[in-house]
Amino acid sequence: MKTRYFLLMAAATLGLSSCQKDFDPASYAPPLNIGGYTSAKQIAPSNLVAYWAFDGSLIDSVSNIGGVNTGTSFTVGVKKQSLQGALDSYVISNTPPAVQNLKSFTLTCWEKMPLNDKGMVGLIDVANSAKDWGNLLLFFENGGASDKGVLKFHVNNNGADNWGDNTTVTNPWGQWNQIALSYDEVTSTYTLYFNGSKIGSKVIAGNGPLMFQNAQKMVFGAAQFQTTPSLSNTMGKQSWASYLVGQLDEVRIYNKALSIAEISSLAKLEGRGK
Repeated sequence: MKTRYFLLMAAATLGLSSCQKDFDPASYAPPLNIGGYTSAKQIAPSNLVAYWAFDGSLIDSVSNIGGVNTGTSFTVGVKKQSLQGALDSYVISNTPPAVQNLKSFTLTCWEKMPLNDKGMVGLIDVANSAKDWGNLLLFFENGGASDKGVLKFHVNNNGADNWGDNTTVTNPWGQWNQIALSYDEVTSTYTLYFNGSKIGSKVIAGNGPLMFQNAQKMVFGAAQFQTTPSLSNTMGKQSWASYLVGQLDEVRIYNKALSIAEISSLAKLEGRGK
């Protein structure tokens, strides 16, 4: 009887062991939560009007509009893949209707580029075919030093040029950085962010709701006048301008000015691949 008892106990123990899984501490860790969000897609989803992930595709996943490539490729990004630029290279797309009709906005993107020593570099430009400068251009200004660069923006509001101030950023080269630009039509305020932190703002009194003009095309990796043929009918390629020879990733456009907390959370989440 004892022998039979011990055999039954041994069989029961073996059966129990075979059903148990190895203990995985990570499975008990709480999910990443930044500012109340666990992924970037949870931030103002109803206000997101365009999104280019550049994960092997040039398609805006909101409007389903695709871009046309000139010399760019894909490489490792801050999240999955990214757009790899080069000299004389860029992507042109039809501008999503919701972007053409922005009144307020937030534009966010990630970039990784070497020292800017060849001329101003346009990152994203919503073109204005009737003007030298586009409707919404975010760019690095001419030149730069090994430890600093200069960010700037231009916005066309119904024919009026809204220029941002030269804003210096420290040690931007050779690493991934999130850049965000917002505009609030209620306060007529532009705000510039770098890696989730506010680095500058500009109020243009009485500017009000934006009204873009001739905004049917947009370009990634260059300013509108650097394409061939130029997206501007009034200005062609300039010797003081160049192209993004680094990477561009996670381009998002919202139809409102995101809060500082939202932009900070977005930078932290995307920086962690969320």
